[in-house]
Amino acid sequence: MCSSSITISTFIMLHKKNKIKKKKKMRGKKKQATTTKKVALKRMLNFNVPHVKNNTGEPVWKVLIFDRFGQDIISPLLSVKELRDMGITLHLLLHSDRDPIPDVPAVYFVMPTEENIDRMCQDLRNQLYESYYLNFISAISRSKLEDIANAALAASAVTQVAKVFDQYLNFITLEDDMFVLCNQNKELVSYRAINRPDITDTEMETIMDTIVDSLFCFFVTLGAVPIIRCSRGTAAEMVAVKLDKKLRENLRDARNSLFTGDTLGAGQFSFQRPLLVLVDRNIDLATPLHHTWTYQALVHDVLDFHLNRVNLEESSAVENSPAGARPKRKNKKSYDLTAVDKFWQKHKGSPFPEVAESVQQELESYRAQEDEVKRLKSIMGLEGEDEGAISMLSDNTAKLTSAVSSLPELLEKKRLIDLHTNVATAVLEHIKTRKLDVYFEYEEKIMSKTTLDKSLLDMISDPDAGTPEDKMRLFLIYYISTQQAPSEADLEQYKKALTEAGCNLTPLQYIKQWKAFAKMASAPTSYGNTATKPMGLLSRVMNTGSQFVMEGVKNLVLKQQNLPVTRILDSLMEMKSNPETDDYRYFDPKMLRGSDSSVPRNKNPFQEAIVFVVGGGNYIEYQNLVDYIKGKQGKHVLYGCSELFNASQFIKQLSLLGQK
Repeated sequence: MCSSSITISTFIMLHKKNKIKKKKKMRGKKKQATTTKKVALKRMLNFNVPHVKNNTGEPVWKVLIFDRFGQDIISPLLSVKELRDMGITLHLLLHSDRDPIPDVPAVYFVMPTEENIDRMCQDLRNQLYESYYLNFISAISRSKLEDIANAALAASAVTQVAKVFDQYLNFITLEDDMFVLCNQNKELVSYRAINRPDITDTEMETIMDTIVDSLFCFFVTLGAVPIIRCSRGTAAEMVAVKLDKKLRENLRDARNSLFTGDTLGAGQFSFQRPLLVLVDRNIDLATPLHHTWTYQALVHDVLDFHLNRVNLEESSAVENSPAGARPKRKNKKSYDLTAVDKFWQKHKGSPFPEVAESVQQELESYRAQEDEVKRLKSIMGLEGEDEGAISMLSDNTAKLTSAVSSLPELLEKKRLIDLHTNVATAVLEHIKTRKLDVYFEYEEKIMSKTTLDKSLLDMISDPDAGTPEDKMRLFLIYYISTQQAPSEADLEQYKKALTEAGCNLTPLQYIKQWKAFAKMASAPTSYGNTATKPMGLLSRVMNTGSQFVMEGVKNLVLKQQNLPVTRILDSLMEMKSNPETDDYRYFDPKMLRGSDSSVPRNKNPFQEAIVFVVGGGNYIEYQNLVDYIKGKQGKHVLYGCSELFNASQFIKQLSLLGQK
């Protein structure tokens, strides 16, 4: 009995020591979210030792075992090639059927759930691998750690468990400046879950704890303790109170604090500390429903795009198949749209017609380079001994050598052109069949209170404009944005037109209740002035040689205007007085005792800020923040949300809420 208890305590010490090492690693890391997280993941895959790029010698070959949560965290950041370079020969799901590989170490990356712990204990009993490096996405409890220790003891595998780490990586980084809390079980922290009328206090506590756990992990990885601001009387306030408490408790425990070096006294008023602005989705329900005009947001709105991967259905060419034969199945193709893709990085925030034009320009530039290589090849076959030909030959040899060396780059360029031609064509198909340019322009006018050139009823009744869902989105935006709710008679008329157009009216039921509850009629959300200027039809892209037939699609030029979330951030980051934000609560977890009145406020404008939307976010808001910060030299903003949804997914949630 005595020896087993010694082994268990040794096992727990192993966990603690490594947690402290983790803490030291994070000190002073204030980088972009992607870079910081990638470094943490690479370190983990290298047995929790800093990864040094070293081309001499082979990496240690190993197996990566993850659950669905771990898979979602790794896949947007590390490609299969990068994993192979780190020595990962196999990556397998924890709950899949796995064969023993007794001479290979295994790196685990999983959530510390009951089910996962049981399966890990089973792996130890079955002696599947040579050694075990256990990494938990969130902190593991003492009791679960003891379960693993007991299993290792029973299987005589204690010496094989090499390391046990809490990684604090329970969030998904999608961009250098964007993160989302989860993809698996996202319905547990969804807008619907938070706003259900029949939600119990216990259920709400669970949702808030889940969100706070992920935000805590985010700040541990960032290595910074934020100053927190939030609106009152919302779910965002509940998150702020809990996060402040969790950060405060961790800072108070000096021995095990994950923010060591960031001591209580030092830098208390330093403006280098980031600002965390917690906002509630309910401050702006129109933007998530809005039809959009920028590339990334359009891809998310109309295609199957999640975790930086877009799935397209490619219709196979029509062949003369015999009558009665089965139609050919559509091919599904997946494309990764990540930071490696230079075209995506440059154009994801551009208006769609600009993207179509850029793809065409890239294609023409590629063809010119390809023609140059072909021309040089033919010149190399020159015959004749005259001096002119020989000097020409030597001159062209250098050119051809240069052309051949740039061939891999040329092939990569071609791959990206093909990728974006396919993606942009799929988007364009939706724009043309659903008249999305017309919807976008019309909604912009509604949201900015500009005179409408066509009645809303005509838009809803037009059988050629959009799907029933497009019409519902348009009407909801009108209903949310209007200062004076339509009269009952007018509302009945709209409802009749929507029903005839095939719309499901349940989302409107919820929005009516929400508007009455929020008393939005007296203080509607302002969306600024008009943001679009039609520039006539496209010129260059209309060339007959173009890949994109843009005829009839408006070339709308975006004018920068701040959406509500961006406006709130601007007021708080620049310390401006604004009726919208003047009563926002202020938390500083580094202050030993903090309350609203006694906290000395940081009077300097902030250089770094994180905006986090409780209840779900979207690419429209993200892009708006990116555009806003471009004009603020030396400042950085990150955008985060509890889940990332497009308008279709959001309408489904509103519909479920409207059924109650």
